[in-house]
Amino acid sequence: MNRAAHAFWLDSPGRGEIREVPLPGPGEDEVLVRSLYSGVSRGTETLVFRGHVPESQHAAMRAPFQEGDFPGPVKYGYLNVGVVEEGPRTLVGRTVFCLYPHQTRYVVPASAVTPVPDTVPARRAVLAGTVETAVNALWDAAPLIGDRIAVVGGGMVGSSVAALLARFPGVRVQLVDADPARAKTAEALGVGFALPADALGGCDLVVHASATEQGLARSLELLSAEGTVIELSWYGDRKVSLPLGEDFHSRRLVIRSSQVGTVSPARPGRSYADRLALALDLLADPALDALITGESQFAELPALMPRLASGEVPALCHLVRYGETTAV
Repeated sequence: MNRAAHAFWLDSPGRGEIREVPLPGPGEDEVLVRSLYSGVSRGTETLVFRGHVPESQHAAMRAPFQEGDFPGPVKYGYLNVGVVEEGPRTLVGRTVFCLYPHQTRYVVPASAVTPVPDTVPARRAVLAGTVETAVNALWDAAPLIGDRIAVVGGGMVGSSVAALLARFPGVRVQLVDADPARAKTAEALGVGFALPADALGGCDLVVHASATEQGLARSLELLSAEGTVIELSWYGDRKVSLPLGEDFHSRRLVIRSSQVGTVSPARPGRSYADRLALALDLLADPALDALITGESQFAELPALMPRLASGEVPALCHLVRYGETTAV
């Protein structure tokens, strides 16, 4: 049977379109998934949309089911929640998360989908990939009871980190962002908020996720002696200058990178599947709904993406709806 689906493609930097794509029947140990929702991660996806992935990082930045190559044409994305329509009996009818681009239906190996727990609404489950990044960052950071912590950058990743830190016992957590509107997000997540100039110093740990030079410099200023910055920002093809003079060495400060491409070496016994399953379990917390800040129909993506990339439409995670689904 000839079948087709529709997918969002970046035709060239700054210009996207919806294309009809062939849809094969699922083979043995494969599933056919009908999309309910997908999420646009404003940081990474808009960087891809603008064509700012450096050539040296083209291989590292490939999404699991990406088609095409940077800077375009490319089909890119990794936050998809849908219902299994065909496949193994144990999965048919299940709501699942998959690291798949924006597409109405798709076929992948059954091992590539993770069932969404009954305690997690399908629309909230699109956050799983970002919460997974936050889990990995906190495995790298290893916060301790009583730590004084700042999360600099209240975007999707930074807010996810703050949301998880809010559960740690005895810690002081402050979300730091130049946008005063992020105070409402912090309140919903149960953490403090400050503008950069007003942030509390003396931090044992700072997680930086603003993707700005100013944010990283401020992160260093907020540390106590021998404190650590966990750097989660990805700058694409931009150069970043750091203030490593003055008291950087005498205070014995540490900057450590963290990213989701590998499982933290601090958890050698955990797999990618373990990490993603944990992220989905953590999404049972309704406070995380604060990270979904807008929604549109799939057909609107070509017009929406330039507005997200320019900042005209402010967003943490922008939800994409497929069809007239009533799933929750």
